[in-house]
Amino acid sequence: MLNRINKQGTTIFNGAGYLVTRAAASMQEACEASNCSFFSTLKGLFEGTKACRRENGGIYLFRPQENAIRMQNGAHRMCMPSPSLHQFLDAVTQTALANTRWIPPPGKGSLYIRPLLIGSGPVLGLAPASEYTFLVYASPVGNYFKRGTAPLNLYVEDEYHRATNGGAGGVKSITNYAPVLKAISRARERGFSDVLYLDSANKRNIEEVSSCNIFILKGNVLSTPAPNGTILEGVTRKSIMDIARFLGYKVEERCIPIEELSDADEVFCTGTAVGVIPVGSITYKGNRIEYKTSGQLVSKKLYSELLGIQSGTAEDRWGWIVKID
Repeated sequence: MLNRINKQGTTIFNGAGYLVTRAAASMQEACEASNCSFFSTLKGLFEGTKACRRENGGIYLFRPQENAIRMQNGAHRMCMPSPSLHQFLDAVTQTALANTRWIPPPGKGSLYIRPLLIGSGPVLGLAPASEYTFLVYASPVGNYFKRGTAPLNLYVEDEYHRATNGGAGGVKSITNYAPVLKAISRARERGFSDVLYLDSANKRNIEEVSSCNIFILKGNVLSTPAPNGTILEGVTRKSIMDIARFLGYKVEERCIPIEELSDADEVFCTGTAVGVIPVGSITYKGNRIEYKTSGQLVSKKLYSELLGIQSGTAEDRWGWIVKID
C-alpha cells in the first residue's frame, strides 16, 4: 500500500491502482507519521526536488522523473515496492500545486519537495515490511549553507566513512545520513563547512561530501568520482556533466586519488539543495589546500547555464523542465 500525504489530503494507492482521498494532513502530521513508520521497520528512501516560479508566473519542476527512477532503483535494492513513474510525478505535482503560495518569487528561492517511501507495517524483526507508505511534503527554502553561496571549506575525514563497498551508499536510503552527523559535527566545531569522505577500502580515493557530489577541474578536464555503489548519482551532478560536455569540457567519471586535490585548478560541489558551489579550501591531515574562488570560474559558468535552463532564460535543449502550472 502506498500512502501519499500533502496539503490537499492523503491519497492511497491500493493494489488495483485506485486513488482514495483522505482528510488533509499538515507537515507536522506527515512528519509524525513518517517517524512512527521509520521506527517500526527501519526501512526508508527519500528524494529531493524543487518547484520554482518563473518571471511569467509559471511553476516548473526540474527533472522529477530522475528522482522517480532513482527511488525505484533504491526500492529494488532495499526490497521495497515503489510508486510507478506516473504515481511519483502525480504526487510531486499535486504537492507543489497545493503549496503554490509558499513558492518564493523568481530568484528568491524555491519550494523544496521531499518524497518519502517508508515501511509502515507492524514488523519488529529484520524483514521487509508488510505495508509501505509513500508521502510527499514540502517547504520553502533559500540557501542550504548558512553562509549562502560563500565557498566551502572542507575537511577530509579519514576515520568515519559514509558508505562501504557492497553497501547501500549508491541509493538515497535514510540509513546513509545519520552516520555522517558525528563527522559533520566534529568538522563544524573546527570551523569547516562540511566533510569530504574517502573510500572505506583504501582511504585513498575521494568519494563525496555529506550532502553533495564533488568535481575537480584540471585544465579542460572535469572529473568526478565514479558511481561504484558508494556514490549517490545526483540529479544536479548528472546535469552539470551534460552541460560541461556541451560547453566543450572533457568529463571523466573515475577513481580520484586524494593527492590530485593538490594541483586542481578548481573544486566545486553539486546537489539539489546546494546547487553548484565552489570549494575554497580542503584540509587533509593538517595540510590546507586553497583554490581559486573569484574571477572566471568554470563552476560559475556551469551553474549560470543550469540556472538559465531552470529560469527559462536559456534553451532547455535536453527537455529537463516540466511545467505544472
